[in-house]
Amino acid sequence: MFFPGVERLICACIVPASLRFVIIAPMLILVSLAEPERETIRYEDSRVSMACAYTIVVYGDDRTPFKQIVNAAFDEVDRIDRLMSHYKPDSPVSRVNREAHKMPVKVDAELFDFIAECLRYSRESDGAFDITVGPLMKTWGFFRGEGRMPSDAELNEARSKIGYQHVSLNPKEQTIFFDRAGVELDLGGIAKGYAVDRAVAALKQHGVASALVSAGGSTIHALGSPPDSLGWEVKIQDPLDQRKSAATVSLKDQSLSVSGSDEKFFELNGARYSHVMDPRTGRPVQGVLSVAVIAGNGTVGDALDNVFYVFGVERGRESLKKFPASEVIFFLPDTEKQWKLVRLRALVRYGER
Repeated sequence: MFFPGVERLICACIVPASLRFVIIAPMLILVSLAEPERETIRYEDSRVSMACAYTIVVYGDDRTPFKQIVNAAFDEVDRIDRLMSHYKPDSPVSRVNREAHKMPVKVDAELFDFIAECLRYSRESDGAFDITVGPLMKTWGFFRGEGRMPSDAELNEARSKIGYQHVSLNPKEQTIFFDRAGVELDLGGIAKGYAVDRAVAALKQHGVASALVSAGGSTIHALGSPPDSLGWEVKIQDPLDQRKSAATVSLKDQSLSVSGSDEKFFELNGARYSHVMDPRTGRPVQGVLSVAVIAGNGTVGDALDNVFYVFGVERGRESLKKFPASEVIFFLPDTEKQWKLVRLRALVRYGER
């Protein structure tokens, strides 16, 4: 039925946002403009930086520009290498090592804040973690080689230059000063973790919610979790056989940092001497094969795997509440089984009372 003067009747309906109606009286035609479902895919790439292979695995929909996003994360790793490497003579850290015993050296805010954080871990660990171990690494032959036994005179000379107390920071001027010649910064024990954190930040900035970032397997961060999974399954390498795994952990928005004696070491008279130093004694730590730390990010994990390696199991157990680690795994020598595993889990989160 038509009203006088009206040729067509148009009806208004309330419909879902994904649907639109085209009404041509007297017929009703339904047209769906919903987007086609996006497929979740996996992308993986690697780049060599900071003397190891960085690998990134990401998940996203099939319209994600994976290559550009992952390259941006790798570029962050390269930037941190240029900033913090003491192997590169033109890096800001190398400049500090050359000049800071003569006069305060001004650095940018990022490097200043990072070194301040490192010194905080040194103070809180009573020097078990110390970024001034550079002279020790050279004396023991680990700077560019596989190690050597130094003489007592060489060791005493190196120890005179070791200690975070020799580093003075001026927050107002953002300068670094050494109180004696020969003091050096060696960020190798923590810079990879920071580079992993910066890579993760770059991924987040581009909207990535599921990724795994690995720095040669020694520092790994799990962002979110893979599709249809509660977390990323990560294997910890056997401390004596690189072809085997010793344990598996599940990570979600956490980092795993591993410090092991198998990375650089030499053997003499039946004893193994590794690159993991106790800065307080000037000697490689004995009685530990490797330590794995699960923490909130790679920077924290890289600092703490050194701390707990030096502390050992008993002091590590006493100190766990003091540091922001959720779990510490020790791999210790064992005469019968070659090695044994000791797991410490935090019952109280860092900062809680």
